[in-house]
Amino acid sequence: MGSYDNACDMILDQCMGVKPGEKVLVVTDDERLDMGTAIYEAASRKGAVATLVRMQVSDVAGEEPPTPVAAAMAAADVIVCPTTMSVTHTHARVEACRAGARIATMPGITEDMFSEGPIAADYAEVERVTRRYADLLTACHVARIVSGGSHELTISLEGRAGVASTGVYRHPGEGGNLPSGEAFVAPIEDGASGEYLVNGSVVGVGLLGAPVLLTLDHGRLVGIEGPDAEAVSRSIPDNPASRTIGELGIGTNPLARLTGVILEDEKIYGSTHIALGTNDDFGGVTKAISHIDCVTLAPEVYLDDVLVAKDGKLVR
Repeated sequence: MGSYDNACDMILDQCMGVKPGEKVLVVTDDERLDMGTAIYEAASRKGAVATLVRMQVSDVAGEEPPTPVAAAMAAADVIVCPTTMSVTHTHARVEACRAGARIATMPGITEDMFSEGPIAADYAEVERVTRRYADLLTACHVARIVSGGSHELTISLEGRAGVASTGVYRHPGEGGNLPSGEAFVAPIEDGASGEYLVNGSVVGVGLLGAPVLLTLDHGRLVGIEGPDAEAVSRSIPDNPASRTIGELGIGTNPLARLTGVILEDEKIYGSTHIALGTNDDFGGVTKAISHIDCVTLAPEVYLDDVLVAKDGKLVR
């Protein structure tokens, strides 16, 4: 028994609904082993058939896990992944869900986040708000994000379904992040043009020292400006798939804070994030070697010209 007990109980009981006898797989890596071990031990105490798999830290977010890890995921009932890099947008995660697993991915989870902040949210309320905004994304044809007061990015969502990452995954095939609270969608891959001012954080960079302006043309990243432009550019693999818009997300967790860890940052209430790279696991067609999220605080968000978020507040 240790300092992680409350978080482990919340994850396994409230969020995942683990039952005695279920096959629970914990996938972790060299840098998150303490938290992975705590979840494994808690699952064992609850009567689950628990297994702990440790792997090396991946090179980039969205990289496929090793084949033996993917095979273990496909055979589990419940999977919890406290890892350094994200396995959320991988075929291994998709195939495990298709096989009926319930999955919580925790990329970049820190000791602080494991016990404080968004993980302690009222997940019944987070689920309600998140499903509402996922429905709004599903119904939307064109989204418009105004950031920094004057930078505008127009994104086609025609025919794409919104996804609710609620933090509650109790039914076969359900999955998402923990801590959670975001509604997201795969945009039309060539349907985003304009400017997006990133004033929060970027995967692979962390907290930005100053805002970075991204310019997109027909879905492709064509420009990066600002003091941290070089660092942001290095974090995004230099190939067409990795530099194509892959996601638009809206944060719905009121306890999320700006920490430099995308797992928490992209859940900030009233924030948005766009991602570049893989989206074929949630309704798009791009499979890249990466999925790089870029978080913006307090933008104006319009869905089919209806204001749904402004000044860090959700207004629908």
